[in-house]
Amino acid sequence: MATIIAALTNFGQSLAAIGLSLLYSVLAVFQAAFALVQSTIESILKLGQSITTLVLELFQGMFGFVFANFAAVLVVGGVYYLYTLRQQGRGPKMLQKNRL
Repeated sequence: MATIIAALTNFGQSLAAIGLSLLYSVLAVFQAAFALVQSTIESILKLGQSITTLVLELFQGMFGFVFANFAAVLVVGGVYYLYTLRQQGRGPKMLQKNRL
């Protein structure tokens, strides 16, 4: 009788160990997913910081002044071009006026 109880005890301990291992596996998957999201957000923030630093460094000094004015002229010119296309009704669908 002692061997049956020992075998059942061993079996129960094995099942408990398997269940605990499964629980640890599920927790490890959640931890890995959390780490992935965290590192992705961190990378996006670092990319934004790098782009901001690049833009600020480009717009320093005389070359930066000229480049900033050139960029401003391009932006204003592009907006004016899209505005005139919209007024003429020849622009992209999303820019056209809704006429009833």
